[in-house]
Amino acid sequence: MTTLFIRYPAKASIDSGAAQACPFALVGDGGNVLQQGASPLGSLADMVASARRVTLLLAAPDVTLLRVSVPPLSPARLKAALPALVEEHVLGDPADCVLAVGPALDGGAERTVAVAQRAWLEVLVKALQAQGAHSIALLPAQLCLPLQPGAVSAALSSNDGGCELTLRQSQTDGLGLALPAQPEAVLQTLRALAGDSPVTLYLSAAELRRYEALAFAQPAGQPAITLQEDQWAHWIAASRTAAPDLAAAVGASGTAARQWQRWRWPLRLAVLALAVNVAGMNIEWLRMKREAGQVQQSMLQIFKAAYPRETVILDPAAQMRKNIAAARADSGALAGDEFGALSAAFGEALNGLPNRNIIASLEYRERALQVKIKPNTVDAAAMGQIRAALAARKLDLSEAAPGVWKIRVGTGSKA
Repeated sequence: MTTLFIRYPAKASIDSGAAQACPFALVGDGGNVLQQGASPLGSLADMVASARRVTLLLAAPDVTLLRVSVPPLSPARLKAALPALVEEHVLGDPADCVLAVGPALDGGAERTVAVAQRAWLEVLVKALQAQGAHSIALLPAQLCLPLQPGAVSAALSSNDGGCELTLRQSQTDGLGLALPAQPEAVLQTLRALAGDSPVTLYLSAAELRRYEALAFAQPAGQPAITLQEDQWAHWIAASRTAAPDLAAAVGASGTAARQWQRWRWPLRLAVLALAVNVAGMNIEWLRMKREAGQVQQSMLQIFKAAYPRETVILDPAAQMRKNIAAARADSGALAGDEFGALSAAFGEALNGLPNRNIIASLEYRERALQVKIKPNTVDAAAMGQIRAALAARKLDLSEAAPGVWKIRVGTGSKA
């Protein structure tokens, strides 16, 4: 997986109309630079789409770093309170700015707040997302300079309209200026901003030769300005600990929104299919409920026609079976599950055995005949013979316990 680092020029130089190339570096997971160069942002679409993450180093003149005393608040409340906390430090409406807060400084109440123009950052983010960026980080370039304790780091980049001076004064402080391309004025400004601290100035190889003579000619007694060739390794190493990240405040720290947009139509189709299935199930349930009501009404009408004197009708089917059984009993017919019918059938089944004296006791319970068998009188073959004889009479034989048979009307047989 790779990370694409892009150093974006200052907004002022872009607004001047001059074509600006963005220095970039494609970096592997181990920090090794796979490819580097300079190209307009619109020409980096292939690398933007292929990289796992795009880290945009915002020009220092476009990002203001403030030190603000912040009360102990939850992240949500702090986000809501930030505009009021920085209002006196910001020219214009804080609502037009992106505000990103860094971690607490030395465990105290002060925190670094990065401020940038919202409209400008949204343009950059949308441009990267349109090129297929998977994840975006927006870091202040001044906090991505390497820093030695007690020293000041600076970087100088030239463009058609002049040059940009990026300065890092401490772990959380830095600034940027757009200056004319005049080496003497640049060094004087750098010396004035750095104060008495030693300075390390990073320049391109071409600029390094121009500034070497001027740096050596600085007045005696002033801290030295050390010149070094600008390398992507400096920026990459320092960016790993740089904070705050403005992408989260813009809402572009990742591509959650883009990923959801990709799934928007599939999700809509899934929801539509679910709605169709739920509607179909409800329609089928309503149809079956209507049919059940019709069947119930038909049964009720049949029952009333057969038994017009019945006034209380709770379960027509059960009451119909009860009335039919009562009518059979009144006419002298035995029901199949009555004691007489079951015992007679069992007696007929015993006729096929050589020894019919096997019964210890008979008991009728819950519409079933329970027969207790004398010990050692019936073997498995005899039991199978009796079961077959009872099955021919539509009766089931089961062994409820050792030596205890239960005989009842078979499943599907009418009592």
